[in-house]
Amino acid sequence: MDTELSTTAGISPTAATHPGPAGHHDSHGAGHHARHAVSPALLIGILLVAANLRTPLTGVGALLPTIQHGSGLTEGWSGLLTTLPLLTFAVTSPLVARASHRFGTARLLVAALAALIAGTVVRSLPSLACLFIGTVILSAAIAFGNVVLPALIRRSVPPQRIHSISALYVTVMGLTAAVSSGISLPLAHVLPGSWRTSLAWGVVFTIVALAVWLPRVRNDRHEASAGATRSPIPWKSRVAWQVTFFMGLQSLGFYTAVAWLPSILARHGLSGTAAGWVLFYYQLIALIASSLLPFLTRGRADQRWIALGSSLIVASGFALLAATPSAYLVACTLLGLGGGTTLVLALTFQSQRARSAGDAAALAGMAQSIGYLIAATGPLLLGVLHHGGQGWTLPLSLLVVLSVIMAGAGYGAGRDRLAHH
Repeated sequence: MDTELSTTAGISPTAATHPGPAGHHDSHGAGHHARHAVSPALLIGILLVAANLRTPLTGVGALLPTIQHGSGLTEGWSGLLTTLPLLTFAVTSPLVARASHRFGTARLLVAALAALIAGTVVRSLPSLACLFIGTVILSAAIAFGNVVLPALIRRSVPPQRIHSISALYVTVMGLTAAVSSGISLPLAHVLPGSWRTSLAWGVVFTIVALAVWLPRVRNDRHEASAGATRSPIPWKSRVAWQVTFFMGLQSLGFYTAVAWLPSILARHGLSGTAAGWVLFYYQLIALIASSLLPFLTRGRADQRWIALGSSLIVASGFALLAATPSAYLVACTLLGLGGGTTLVLALTFQSQRARSAGDAAALAGMAQSIGYLIAATGPLLLGVLHHGGQGWTLPLSLLVVLSVIMAGAGYGAGRDRLAHH
């Protein structure tokens, strides 16, 4: 049975050096760091990692019709290509907390960034097998960054600043993702190698991030050698499951929109380039929403009404797109406003609802393994429903229902409570 604890003014019990798991004090806790500002070098490192967490993936949706035409991929295989990253996230995420505990955050991030470079290069080689193999490699690398960042923020950032730092890295992640959606198809028209070369343009961010994190490896202290206790996954926590379902349904909506929105718009007469820029617009609105969210949540540890409301805005966007496709700009505005807000909340909850950095890694591993397994059904299921029904009304109606369910999970996850194992 859960014994969730209430926090006060957004500061968790660790602010008072609350004992961590197994009676150990959390030496990386908020109480230690509340006296110190976040260093610019660490902040830059966090933001550079964030710039790599979606850029390699969001351009695929805009390029999908071109990839299908150039490679002969069927809709089923195309659905698998867009679902593969989420399946890889689900399989890889539970391994991250153990690896971080054993090897240290900086070493883990350096290895992940190197793997991301390798995967990006392999994906762009002239082979269909490489397209899928490279996608798996780079997705596994991204999964490590997805889980490590909430734990890194929980360990290094004072509790009252967790929300603003999370929103900042989500803003960078959204900006690079939006740019990738907008420029991938135009780049495919001008670069040698067409869409294969266009898929690899984001490797520039990865190389810069690797250069920034390499020097930090020397002073990295992994928790196993420091005698720290690795936190167990909070399977019995009601709050943890609410965070997990909110994370999963939020990701399902986003990755489904990124994968299929250009195809939905193309069915209603937009060119591939125009559809790519609409996808850019959707992510730009999400970016604005995510950057403004800290002003709405400042000083509030309880975010249940914001989570509920933003989820229902996402539901209304999908409903409008299903009922009136010609109003796609209004629908994308609603999807962006709700989606940008729910994304920041989903990532923030993984830090905010944990007692320590170790607990945050365990909660993030759970939320992202189960959550991305839920999310993985989205692009694939929509592709199957569209192929069977010859239209987008049924798939979009399903997304409306799932967004309403997300509202219920968000209301629970947004409560001022901590998850316990």
